[in-house]
Amino acid sequence: MKNITYRPLTREECHRIEEIDASQFIHRAYREVDGRRVLVTISYQDPTWPEGYEAHLHALHKTLSDDGFAIGAFSEEGALLGFISLNRPFFGKTCHHVLLDQLFITLSHRRKGIGKALFQKAADIARSWEADKLYICAGSAEETVNFYFALGCREALEINPTFYEEDPRDFQLEYDLSK
Repeated sequence: MKNITYRPLTREECHRIEEIDASQFIHRAYREVDGRRVLVTISYQDPTWPEGYEAHLHALHKTLSDDGFAIGAFSEEGALLGFISLNRPFFGKTCHHVLLDQLFITLSHRRKGIGKALFQKAADIARSWEADKLYICAGSAEETVNFYFALGCREALEINPTFYEEDPRDFQLEYDLSK
């Protein structure tokens, strides 16, 4: 999308994520049925931030306080249209993972390439840190999972038990940074 500026978010700007309409209608989502992950129709309108705005604001502050990184996408008028955040500490037994902690695009600007651009910029930052892979705990909504798969993510070969236990319905994904 043209006329979008991508730049680092500062700690002082974290509150601006309230400008984002994080609502989402989830027609279908993955659920475990008889021991298998299948798509089921849930037709659920999530009216705001999953787990609430304050939880996401706190997580973003923590990311930046712990030497992580966040990038915002801004309109020509200066409105925050989306952001992505990476948590700095490496983890993993087989390689160096970094957590792609948050990625949100405001409702009116989804499907315009902003999420893909933010993802690629975050991947570049993780490469500069010499990480091997991005680790993503993707929500179970069909369109969320499809977005990450379209970018080249795959189910994680090494599951982080802490992240898995936080929400077992999430897809534990990875993105190979050697691409």
